[in-house]
Amino acid sequence: MSTERRWATLTLDNLDDLLEPCRSCVFWELDSVAGQRAREAGDPALEKEAWVSATLLTWGSCGTILYQGDAAVGYVLYAPAAFLPRSATFPTSPISADALQLVTARVHVEERGHGLGRALVQAAARDLARRGARALEAYGDTQAEPGGCLLPAEFLLAVGFKTVRPHHRWPRLRLELRSMVTLTAEVEAALERIIGAVRPEPALRPI
Repeated sequence: MSTERRWATLTLDNLDDLLEPCRSCVFWELDSVAGQRAREAGDPALEKEAWVSATLLTWGSCGTILYQGDAAVGYVLYAPAAFLPRSATFPTSPISADALQLVTARVHVEERGHGLGRALVQAAARDLARRGARALEAYGDTQAEPGGCLLPAEFLLAVGFKTVRPHHRWPRLRLELRSMVTLTAEVEAALERIIGAVRPEPALRPI
């Protein structure tokens, strides 16, 4: 089986490749009342699909999935805060008018520790910068637990976010997309130069 890594835009065709619990989670996508109703009805996955469909039609792609061969090993989701009813309920809200919200970034447990979380954020930054967005913001959690709906504030700070509104539990953090994309491009170019410098020259063929 191929181990080549590739990126894919989130669509309804590959929505089922999201790792659980996110595939069936509507924490951000519905307000608390509607979310509770969806869970009681036993169809949160359908609500998630409906949200993704509506977002694709009215705004565009709201995520990127990272594959290794045919298996999804991670993904990142993002959208305008207006599409995320739960966003307005946080004490550090609202998300800035010129920013989009990072909903989540997850890596399969067996693939963690290899920098894929940072790569996912960089992929989101590239996608959104191409679409004219200026910044990405997120509510961090200083007491995040594995599998929770909020990203650890420590992770967000480690991948380049800066605190714009502090809070003891849910600080709001911001990433300027242009600076992230520029830095990523510079690092990739530097690595390519290093690789090129140490790559052995091909042997001369006899005439």
